[in-house]
Amino acid sequence: MSKQKPALQPAHYPSSRERHTLRDGGLIAVTQFRVATAARSCLFLLAGIIALTAGGCGEGDGGAAGSGAHEDRSAQSEATGVLKREPCASRTSTRLALFGDLHVHTARSMDAYLFDTRTTPSDAYRYAMGETILLAPLDDAGLGTNPQRIDRPLDFAAVTDHAENFGQVSLCTDQGSEVYDTKSCRSYRGEERGLQQGNFKSVVETIREGMLAIDMDEVCGADGRRCRDATETYWGEIQQAAEDHYDRSSDCKFTTFVAYEYSLTPKLSKVHRNVIFRNEVVLDRPIHSVDQPEPLVMLRRLRDECNDAMPGCEALAIPHNSNLSDGRMFRTEYPGAMSPVQEARAARLRASMEPIVEMMQVKGDSECRNGLVGVGGPVDELCNFEKMRAFATPAPPDCEGGVGSGALLGAGCVDRNDFVRTALVAGLAEEQRIGVNPFEFGFIASTDAHDGTMGNVAEEGLMAQGDPISSRFDTNPGGLVGVWAEENSRDAIFDALQRRETFGTSGPRIEPRFFAGTGISADLCERVDAIDAAYAGGVPMGGELIADADKTPLFFAAANRDAGTDAFPSNPLERIQIVKGWVGENGVYETRVFDVAGERIPDEALSTSTCAVVDAGRDTLCGVWQDPDFNPERAAVYYARVVEAPSCRWSTRLCLQTAENNPQASCGDPRVPVSIRERAWTSPIWVRPE
Repeated sequence: MSKQKPALQPAHYPSSRERHTLRDGGLIAVTQFRVATAARSCLFLLAGIIALTAGGCGEGDGGAAGSGAHEDRSAQSEATGVLKREPCASRTSTRLALFGDLHVHTARSMDAYLFDTRTTPSDAYRYAMGETILLAPLDDAGLGTNPQRIDRPLDFAAVTDHAENFGQVSLCTDQGSEVYDTKSCRSYRGEERGLQQGNFKSVVETIREGMLAIDMDEVCGADGRRCRDATETYWGEIQQAAEDHYDRSSDCKFTTFVAYEYSLTPKLSKVHRNVIFRNEVVLDRPIHSVDQPEPLVMLRRLRDECNDAMPGCEALAIPHNSNLSDGRMFRTEYPGAMSPVQEARAARLRASMEPIVEMMQVKGDSECRNGLVGVGGPVDELCNFEKMRAFATPAPPDCEGGVGSGALLGAGCVDRNDFVRTALVAGLAEEQRIGVNPFEFGFIASTDAHDGTMGNVAEEGLMAQGDPISSRFDTNPGGLVGVWAEENSRDAIFDALQRRETFGTSGPRIEPRFFAGTGISADLCERVDAIDAAYAGGVPMGGELIADADKTPLFFAAANRDAGTDAFPSNPLERIQIVKGWVGENGVYETRVFDVAGERIPDEALSTSTCAVVDAGRDTLCGVWQDPDFNPERAAVYYARVVEAPSCRWSTRLCLQTAENNPQASCGDPRVPVSIRERAWTSPIWVRPE
């Protein structure tokens, strides 16, 4: 499609009577844009689940263009509107390992504010860059009293506040707002009813019971104008904060991205996405789940209104936290498609707009789960890592290919469509059926921090210093995004995300490499030019390889341990594994795990009474591996998993700190792991028949 729409023109927002029809090569999805006149209240549901809204909160109809955070465009490229920047002094063709966080919330996220978060987007970026910020508990003036600082700065980050309620939260939390003192806003802030303090589930249940009704006319006005204007104002603030903290000098110390979260939560199941823009040329308003409650239509609008229509604008979406989706996140469904050809076009849309997924965050690991219906292969002991519903009684049942509800309350069901390993195989099955793989994605991780503390992932960090509530022991500090990019700039990092040369970690800054190809040599681990040779002889993580019937490819996997800091020493590496997936007999999703470097370190090597770094393992690991069951006529997908030596989990450290003066019921609970094996996951490599 030609790019004819001029930069920074307002996107089209249909009226309450207009029906938005998507035709993506036959994919038809119709949605009604609902506005204030369609309903009188907006139901707020908190604790990271966000925005089951009725009526759209007055943001669907009419309205002027966005706030225009960057009015001075004198330094822009005339063709695209993208601001110029200096070339980075540090740049390498074999690419740098950069670490960041692309999933963080601040005070304008509806749930975060009720957790006493007062952090602004600017505060969050300052924290990521190594400055100290103040968190709850709040003083009488509503200001933070708890100074916090990251253990070491990040390379890049994005604020991803829940877009559905930008307007309402802004109006109800800004003391200068004309509706600040309304009954609805007082209720939201907790002044009209009691908010139960406690763990994640109890807060969700409290808000679910109370439903925190906000009267639409009272807050947004009968025409919804106040909420639309407030949404645009805050969207401008997000853009300005990203611009203010983006290092455009040749130092290239820190990179920011304009972003938001699309927070669709059907039946308390999590199918959220984070939308990341390449640069400062963005949509005038976010396309959120109230505007567009069908994810595929959202992706199509994002492509049509940004990528294909607005010069300089480019966006991608990141599905996240799929382990609480009740079987929904990776279902191969295409609403409105009437034939395999139409399904293929819809699958291609998803693959192009969602090149990566979030493997892990505070709500747990989404890699895999043992014992799922329709999944073959031996038990993988490392699949038990950080599962949020691990303590649920009774355990959630298998969805068995269907969908459930209530995962965010610890109920619902689990399914192979909730986890990225089996989703990769589901993508291969779809490719066999319709010729397109909708789940050809790379891996990242992030925090989903709701206090603005980007990259706060140390097991000894804030979580271990916060309120020691025993039932929070099924959460964790979250993970980090890793990319291999030529330099620390928006274009270089965004390109890495698009080509899937990415990895996720459970917190440590492990640096993994993963390549495959028939040009990979068996002695690569001994060569000083190993990375140059790997790029020359194969494809890196995120790549695709066509099988050679006459020559079996080799896989090269290597990793460096986290360098650590004096305050937070890192653990050595234990082993590298390669995980393989393919479609087996009768459509069974087959998976296998192979150790390719290092060896398992016994749990007993860790002292859980001192939590000292294990005196075992290695600083670096490397292996060249050949699949013993390689079949050039069968598509398969492979990724590497790098595992650290065992270390104390944050909950164990907390119990040691508080045992004398604040003993916790869950300290000593056999359900709570005392140790963990931190890890990194590389994006996959797909090997297809010729």
